[in-house]
Amino acid sequence: MPIIVNLDVMMAKRKMSLNELSEKVGLTLANLSVLKTGKAKAIRFTTLDAICKVLNCQPGDILEYTEIGVDLEVTEN
Repeated sequence: MPIIVNLDVMMAKRKMSLNELSEKVGLTLANLSVLKTGKAKAIRFTTLDAICKVLNCQPGDILEYTEIGVDLEVTEN
């Protein structure tokens, strides 16, 4: 997937644990963990808004678009 989730980076910069973020944002640990590991298929704007408020950051600090690694195939010669 060309969207990279940098939630763990922002949490580290703010010295905030997943438990603390979960409590402040009002999301379950399981849902935040899915987002943090990049396994989420979508995120609601209300969730992104809450995370940005708690971490005092912009959406672009958490979500990053990249084409690197998309559709890469290993070929043998």
